[in-house]
Amino acid sequence: MFKKILVANRGEIAVRILRACRELGIPTVAVFSEADRNALHVRYADEAYLLGPAPSRDSYLRADKIIEVARKCGADAIHPGYGFLAEREAFAAACIDAGITFIGPKPSAIAAMGDKMTARNTVTAAGVPVVPGTEGKGGMNDDDLLAFAPKIGFPLLIKASAGGGGKGMREVTSLEEMPALLASARREAESAFGDGNVYLEKLVEGARHIEIQILADQHGNAIYLGERDCSIQRRHQKLIEEAPSPFMDEELRSKMGAVAVKAAQAVEYVNAGTIEFLVDKERNFYFLEMNTRLQVEHPVTELVTGIDIVAEQIRIARGRQLSYKQEDVRLRGHAIECRVNAEDPYNGFMPSTGRVTLSIVPTGPGVRVDTSVYSGIEISPFYDPMIAKLIVWGETRGQAILRMRRALEEYRIVGVRTNIPFHQTMMDSHRFMGGQYDTRFVEERFSMPELDEERVTHHPEIAAAFATLVAHHEAQRSSEFVMRNERDTSNWKWVGRWERLHR
Repeated sequence: MFKKILVANRGEIAVRILRACRELGIPTVAVFSEADRNALHVRYADEAYLLGPAPSRDSYLRADKIIEVARKCGADAIHPGYGFLAEREAFAAACIDAGITFIGPKPSAIAAMGDKMTARNTVTAAGVPVVPGTEGKGGMNDDDLLAFAPKIGFPLLIKASAGGGGKGMREVTSLEEMPALLASARREAESAFGDGNVYLEKLVEGARHIEIQILADQHGNAIYLGERDCSIQRRHQKLIEEAPSPFMDEELRSKMGAVAVKAAQAVEYVNAGTIEFLVDKERNFYFLEMNTRLQVEHPVTELVTGIDIVAEQIRIARGRQLSYKQEDVRLRGHAIECRVNAEDPYNGFMPSTGRVTLSIVPTGPGVRVDTSVYSGIEISPFYDPMIAKLIVWGETRGQAILRMRRALEEYRIVGVRTNIPFHQTMMDSHRFMGGQYDTRFVEERFSMPELDEERVTHHPEIAAAFATLVAHHEAQRSSEFVMRNERDTSNWKWVGRWERLHR
């Protein structure tokens, strides 16, 4: 058992990992930036240490500081979560050099699969089909990419070699617009991942984005936990995920699962990882990339399989064998996840920052909320706008959709704008209900309804009255003093004693 685990991340994923550690009885350490002093993960951990200023390059991306904190507090393991340093080969190697267990894959596997071009070359050698692109070409400069692009054909994608999440990705429809998009993609990739290398990939039109969750231990065992459909995207950023996919059947699931395991074994992969595929209309599938980390959308897989993926990560990192065999994995029911972002869906999904004055999360059967937001927390512009993941489970896909509608209606966040109205509109979409969507659905065949101005008419008098009542209530609370009872116990116990004496 680990003596202490440091969580090198923030937000909801840090809270998620801290909770898993608490259930396992492992003491925890949080790290934070100056912008996150009051963050929930800081309050939840047993210990917390300041890394530096708000920008991630000065805090959450400072591998040297994180390892220094781990040494200082006696942590013998580090969980990177996702994003930031999770897919940095150098960080994983530095942890090992410092005698600290990195809860994730080996540095060599991160190097092989974390770099998208290397990953494509590796799986191609293993016989896994890939989307046509610049695989096998190595790092290419802009002139090389411009010369090669017509051989792939338009439309195509420019993609960052390191990282994911839609960062450093641009869609290209013609050679004329490509130079500017190349420069833009390289700048964004450099800013997000510290690596400006990019590669080209054919844009498969009308495709589904299907990913296979895998687990592999240090003893050569590897299994897949079914699939997730991540096709509801906007500008290559996932918005809604579900498991299992309404597009898949058991035959295709088994075939893709076997290929995913084969791809992982090609690099001797250990721990949790995800193989992402594009599946065209004819059900041909192509390797897209591998994420050598925990995925944002892992909860939907947990709900349909009953497997705690974070707990398994920790178990694997301790050198234990997998708790499950492939025949133990059974998909039960249906799960849907909506990413709740601090964005205004009625204004081009512009980011929204500010103080959350009220947060009421939905509850009830089959509802899970992974979040780090509470009333009074500040949503800063320094990090990803995702503030929560709302996940529901149902016996059937139809029940899951109905449950998601109810949960979205119950969710209340005041102080910042969120994309909850987008999710509510999607849950009412006939195409979504019928499972008839692809990666271009949001941008080409979906639109938000016009904002009903009558329903949002401003009433300054009513707002002023409510503000006055709130201010009065807060003033009363601040002037209340709770004094020690004159008696040695509570009034309830005192009355009970009096009644027994007078029976």
